[in-house]
Amino acid sequence: MTNRQLRGQEVQIAHYQLLSRELTDPLAACLLRVIVEELEADLRRDRDKSCSE
Repeated sequence: MTNRQLRGQEVQIAHYQLLSRELTDPLAACLLRVIVEELEADLRRDRDKSCSE
């Protein structure tokens, strides 16, 4: 994965984090936080993978 793709993932995560702070519906905010956690885990995995290549 290229640095540009990794940066794109970081931007997407930041966007979802901002949305989760702005939501007033507790269920929607919770679901969005779960999505952010999964995206962060994917990003860590992709970073580890690109460092080992």
